Amino acid sequence: MDWFILTGLNMKRRVVITGWGLVTSLSNDVDDCWQRVLNGESGIHQIETFKNDDIKVNIGGDVHDWDASDVLGQKEAKKVDRYSQFAMVAAGKAFESANFEPRESPNASRHGCVLGSGIGGLTTISEQMERLILKGPGRVSPMTIPKLMLNAGGGNIAINYGLRGPNYSVATACASATNAMGNAFELVQSNICDLVVTGGTEAAMSRLGLSAFANMKALSMSDGDPAKASRPFDKERNGFVFSEGAGVLLFEDLEYAQKRGANILAEVAGFGSSCDAGHITSPDEQGVGAAAAMQAALDDAEIAPEAIDYINAHGTSTPLGDKAETKALKTVFGDHAYDLSISSTKSQLGHSLGASGGIELVLTVKAILESTVPPTINLDNPDPDCDLDYTPHTPKSRDINYAMSNSFGFGGHNASIIVKKFVA
Repeated sequence: MDWFILTGLNMKRRVVITGWGLVTSLSNDVDDCWQRVLNGESGIHQIETFKNDDIKVNIGGDVHDWDASDVLGQKEAKKVDRYSQFAMVAAGKAFESANFEPRESPNASRHGCVLGSGIGGLTTISEQMERLILKGPGRVSPMTIPKLMLNAGGGNIAINYGLRGPNYSVATACASATNAMGNAFELVQSNICDLVVTGGTEAAMSRLGLSAFANMKALSMSDGDPAKASRPFDKERNGFVFSEGAGVLLFEDLEYAQKRGANILAEVAGFGSSCDAGHITSPDEQGVGAAAAMQAALDDAEIAPEAIDYINAHGTSTPLGDKAETKALKTVFGDHAYDLSISSTKSQLGHSLGASGGIELVLTVKAILESTVPPTINLDNPDPDCDLDYTPHTPKSRDINYAMSNSFGFGGHNASIIVKKFVA
């Protein structure tokens, strides 16, 4: 035990990102999604995947043209909930982009999976509850529990790819993916794993999910152009836009990646988390918890606030949340807050809850690689209380050495992760 503690404390290995995969309402290809984001395109539209004309809100970022059987096969796709389908397909894309076949590796016990999801198999819950009411208990599927359980996404990825190392799921609402990635970072950094599949997945877009969020008045009630409904940091914002998807990345030990000739996309530098310990849904209005998570990530990375060039903000387009995040940024970064480039890609992709951090870290790494800050679209009338550079409308060229991605969730959960340009 003493040996394990000592090695865990002293062996801070370098952790790099070597693969990625996306499922979003805008595009399921990383490069294509990135280009669409730069072009100012939106994945928000009239919801098409289920009947919604009797629900207060009928716009969102549903992946309406989804058919997992094309990738997983019809039989396999039926065995898993939609949220697991998203995760499995995104993980497959991540391994493909990394040019790595884990099933052929003798190192399976050191390959792990830490996946985030805020809600898990809500589609299955909704379907089987309806079946119970309409057809009776004998017609409830025996696959109900294996499909809906929150750990099914990671479990199915492990089964598909022979990952025999640590495997667990993280549920911290909208901070789930970023918390999961922080845990994955620590598993590799401390020499417990050589490779961890991580990120987040969410498919809570259902009649039940949409109705619940609409009735708690969390969603935008905009009845105009759906593409303009998500407007982070804008004076006219009135709630977040519900979406779904997955963002999955491969975190690897640097030496492990180099030995197999991996293409290294970026390096993970630091992670921090905190809790507001305040309200179950509303953020701390001064952003105290959010600031604590960002400062913890900076401390973990052992860098000054001035080292950060770009922040992919949580920026959900809620009246309280965007103000609180702005205050938190000023608390942590001081005068440098006004020199930062900041944007919210939720303006184009909506808010995919527990998946959002994974999707946004992919876009944050793309920003580093392309030396380009993605825009915040729909920022037509900036809120005077949100007076930082939120990159309105159009992308901006900027050399980005260090970038931060923020995720804050119901329950007061806050998580921040820092990535940097890879230098051998």
